[in-house]
Amino acid sequence: MSKKLPRRKALILTYTLVSVGLLSAATLLFFVLRPASHSYRPGDRVEGITATLQRDIPEDLPQVLFKDVARESGIDFEHFGGRRSTQLPEDMGSGAAWGDFDNDGYLDLFVCNISGPLTAAKAELSASKARNRLFRNRGDGTFEDVTEAAGLEFRGISMGAAWGDFDSDGLPDLVVTNYGPILLYRNDGDGTFTEMSTKSGLAGFNGFWASPSWSDYDRDGDIDLYVCGYVDYQFDSADLQKSTSQYEASVPYTLNPSSYEPVSNLLFRNEGGVFKEVGKNAGVDNPSGRSLSASWCDLNEDGWPDLYVANDISDNVLYRNMGDGHFEDVSHKAWVADYRGAMGLAIGDWDNDRDMDMFVAHWLAQENALYDNTLRMMADSPDPEKPGLNFFDIADQTGLGQIALRFIGWGTSFLDYDNDGRQDLWVVNGSTFQEEKDPSRLVPMRMLLFWNKGPEEGFFEVGQALGELFETPRVGRGAAFADYDNDGDTDAFIVVFGGSPLLLRNEGGSRSPWLRVQVIDREHAHAHFGTKVEVYSGELVQAQVLGAQASYLSQNAPEALFGLGKETHIDRVVVTFPCGDVKVLQDVTANQTLTVERDSS
Repeated sequence: MSKKLPRRKALILTYTLVSVGLLSAATLLFFVLRPASHSYRPGDRVEGITATLQRDIPEDLPQVLFKDVARESGIDFEHFGGRRSTQLPEDMGSGAAWGDFDNDGYLDLFVCNISGPLTAAKAELSASKARNRLFRNRGDGTFEDVTEAAGLEFRGISMGAAWGDFDSDGLPDLVVTNYGPILLYRNDGDGTFTEMSTKSGLAGFNGFWASPSWSDYDRDGDIDLYVCGYVDYQFDSADLQKSTSQYEASVPYTLNPSSYEPVSNLLFRNEGGVFKEVGKNAGVDNPSGRSLSASWCDLNEDGWPDLYVANDISDNVLYRNMGDGHFEDVSHKAWVADYRGAMGLAIGDWDNDRDMDMFVAHWLAQENALYDNTLRMMADSPDPEKPGLNFFDIADQTGLGQIALRFIGWGTSFLDYDNDGRQDLWVVNGSTFQEEKDPSRLVPMRMLLFWNKGPEEGFFEVGQALGELFETPRVGRGAAFADYDNDGDTDAFIVVFGGSPLLLRNEGGSRSPWLRVQVIDREHAHAHFGTKVEVYSGELVQAQVLGAQASYLSQNAPEALFGLGKETHIDRVVVTFPCGDVKVLQDVTANQTLTVERDSS
């Protein structure tokens, strides 16, 4: 901690100056984006700002590449059936989720899809080839489409998905959000699923639902469900003739979220496998937020999972868990009530100080945000009863801010792609603007991959040095990350709107030592959500919280994968389960999957 303190103090001392500077920069940005003779076009280079803030790629960049193996691996998938009808629900999806549904030790993949435009007839949707898909991992690097056999052939406008064992039988079940119903599929253990929305209490909640996320927020032993509500979208054919303006670009009325009122989020408390909606009573319904992503994580380390909600053109919200079934809105005093267009959300320990920081991907010309948790900095004088929640947005200082001005970010995640012991950052981009020559298509953008060189130097965007995969613009949406081939490095699955997805296999990340940690709690099936894993190896200290990475409409693997850099010996692994139990393992061997089981009480 002593090595970090000077940097932290410097951040505090410069925070006020930076805030004033940002106001000036925002004014400057307005005039830069304001065109002299033509409207601003998404993707245009913002001369004078982004050009002068570029950072050269370090010479010691690790030689790690990614290869798209989606087709050769058997993931035959096309997103969106038919032609867009220029309506908001069509353009916001979709996501994907990694989970081992058959418990064979290999991560399987569920992908959401949009079967057709809102104008399509029921018969047209029923015949659409675009449907949700479940791909079973064969364990040899390939996948088998088992959607039909599993009973998961839903056709509609599906948004997000997340695996979670809601009935505590040891098998991961699946929740899928839609523009329409919330669907819950019970895993029957024989490769099939039973749709349980009515019996479980989730039926009847029709709306425009975005990211789902699981957590045992009340610590009663079973997992609860939070669902983000976006807007109250009501189609009127007359609205197709209206237009609005965003940064002096003409945008159809039906594609602007400001055209529609926000809707409340839902918190389903699990009562023995049946859910009761308690969002308003618990204080987390967020009726004024247009919510797209949410993540559960014990940010102040008081033993109770807190909730952060990323909202589009509405204040983001941080809810502190009071431990009595209720939450306190601490957004403003924690300095994270950010009124921007927020889509993707990532939570991780970017600076290796063992507290969890937050990254938020934003809309065009708004920069992305990196909220640095001050918990360790304030560790000398915390309130033992109510540990504080405070964050600084240090995106500019760390190389993550201005570079994002001309991008619209969606799926995102912290990951150590080169296994050097530091959390890197991936951002999937794609526009919400239509192409001028062909309004049926959306404007593509390239992905960003940020290499973390440590707290003193920050992040460097290195996708530009990794070849065509990162140079090629796409209309990205959801992103889910996992070591699907069990080789010790992190791979990526990217949903491309209106096209083929990417399964990006990591080529070279596992050259450095690594450790995968999985957890088992036979009394509480929710251990995959909220368990904190700390790894100590020499001077390298790392921490991850399982299930905290929200991405966008998506879910990462329910495990922790640590790169060890140059360290070959692990001194100890500390596992803190959601119930508060702690297990410590000494002298752990690298390059293995470590399964940690909580001792039964």
